[in-house]
Amino acid sequence: MKMAKRALTAVLVLLALVAGIVFVLKDKITLGAETFLYGYPLVMMETTRVHSAKYIGPENQLRLVRQFPNAQFKDVVRPNVDTLYTTAFISMKEGPWVFEMPANDKRYELMPFMDAWTHVFASPGSRTTGKQGATFLLVGPQWQGTVPKDMTLLKSPTDMVWLIGRTQTNGTADFATVHELQNRLRLTKWDANSNTAHLGTDSKKLSPPAWQASTAPALPPVAQMKAMSTLDFFNQLMQLMVSNPPAPEDAPLLARLAQLDIRPGQALALQWHQHMSFALGRWIAHQRVMKALNNKPIDGSWSVPPLNLGRYGTDYNTRAAVAMVGLGANLPEDAIYPNTALDHEGKPLNGQHRYRVHFAAKALPPVKAFWSITAYGADEFLIDNPIQRFALGDRDPLVFNADGSLDIWIQAAPPDSKEAHANWLPVQKGAPFLLNARLYWPEDRALNGPWKMPVVERLN
Repeated sequence: MKMAKRALTAVLVLLALVAGIVFVLKDKITLGAETFLYGYPLVMMETTRVHSAKYIGPENQLRLVRQFPNAQFKDVVRPNVDTLYTTAFISMKEGPWVFEMPANDKRYELMPFMDAWTHVFASPGSRTTGKQGATFLLVGPQWQGTVPKDMTLLKSPTDMVWLIGRTQTNGTADFATVHELQNRLRLTKWDANSNTAHLGTDSKKLSPPAWQASTAPALPPVAQMKAMSTLDFFNQLMQLMVSNPPAPEDAPLLARLAQLDIRPGQALALQWHQHMSFALGRWIAHQRVMKALNNKPIDGSWSVPPLNLGRYGTDYNTRAAVAMVGLGANLPEDAIYPNTALDHEGKPLNGQHRYRVHFAAKALPPVKAFWSITAYGADEFLIDNPIQRFALGDRDPLVFNADGSLDIWIQAAPPDSKEAHANWLPVQKGAPFLLNARLYWPEDRALNGPWKMPVVERLN
């Protein structure tokens, strides 16, 4: 009995000691959590850049994606079947660069440039530059010089830049047209001495293999981030901040780090209690983000990402969450992505039921470009189906009702009527799924007004 009491006393003393340590280290744990969320996008961008250079294509060259993904594609969650991509990681240390967008009156296109912190600092394309085309001089944060009269300056706040371009593609039959539009895009190195561009990349020679052919023998970047040690994470962050400087509004957080002698460019030498605090803070921050991401509306309404995507300011929480689940998000003015996994009663969507999304007459998604709805499985990848239809939208031959309204039928089995079959979005029988709408170049009433996606009505 005495031994049991002694053991209990020892446990209580230990718990009190741990509680005391946690109380003393509370500020450092909080700082560790805040710094993890603050720095996650930068380290994630670098991890993605290194992975891309090793397994996808060389830096400073345009990579053209030539076809849509299918249900076997598992590289990136929620892939779209609306656009074909033109991408490139670009080093401003090796620049400046000239980016040419010829005139394009055939398809909507969007060529956003992201800095190392995942802010969209420029978004050339149909919305901003129109159909006439333009030539841009892309420079780094330290560049000083004269911009030629026939060019528009794009100045990156960081040395690392990621172009994630998208060109509207009206189904697989439209590939040839879009390929030609992609072929005309150019990224060339600028020669300030001769005032000309040279070392141009021939886009036609940089076409990648099919999406489905990817066999990269490495963990995807998000998995690499999870496996990274706390010390490696914060050391990478401090080193990356040298060539990718923080924004002026980040000064308060940097000042708090400086009190622990943690500064950009310096290797970390954390004492054991600091390391423990930062590791615990990192874990707490990650759990909070995951909880926030899973906090969906329970009334069946669609979730809409916040309107500060791409220009986060000091909203480090949102910036980190987007980097974790949707790296490369567009500005809301270019595209918004309502999504739902619940029906009108707040119950999870499942292929054992039949569903309808009903748009009233003159209440279709208000866009200046185009819209779509894509179905994904619980794993957030495309759902295999007999007709290989993964999305429906305004570029499809949809059949409208007599009063001008539109019904999208979401179910596993084919509908009975020919008209309903045209509006059928297949899912897998008995399996959970989710829906993701995409509104490209949304009108103001979709961004700030009263228009909302209609709830998903369960029919049986």
